Amino acid sequence: MSPQVLGLQIGAGFGTAFVLANSGEPVPGAAGIALRVAAILCLIAVIVTGFRANRRAEPAPAERPGWFGPKFALIAITEFALIFGGIAVLRALDVPQECNVAWIALVVGLHFVALAPVWKRAAIAVPGVLLTALGATGMVMAALSHLDWIPFVSGTLSGVVLLGGCLYGAARR
Repeated sequence: MSPQVLGLQIGAGFGTAFVLANSGEPVPGAAGIALRVAAILCLIAVIVTGFRANRRAEPAPAERPGWFGPKFALIAITEFALIFGGIAVLRALDVPQECNVAWIALVVGLHFVALAPVWKRAAIAVPGVLLTALGATGMVMAALSHLDWIPFVSGTLSGVVLLGGCLYGAARR
């Protein structure tokens, strides 16, 4: 499997997890169910499209840099440390739990922005910027005591962005 297809499938998996975990209250029941079903269908579409494209793809040139090399590892380790370290700091500061998903979206978005030049794929900066904005919006909502909708704004919408970007990327292959 090509690194690009693997990356799209991982991104779609996380996007689906964001939607499944954050499409509850205050989202009306039927809308939450529809969002979850749509997320699962998008995940399936990314997987199927990715495998089909992978079978038709020509082998990558030998001079292409490794997608999952040292720079990726540094970004991934930093992302991991920021997510879990940040959540620990938020917990120590007694920040509302709803901020966790906003923090995760913010860090995941920044991870995509950082990966764009490493992977030489400017297109992945687009969902990165959107996720960063959705995470920052959730943090602002928390500061304004609008906690109820943070999971939807920073979680569900971030998942939709990830799934949309992955579906677009898979379809283009």
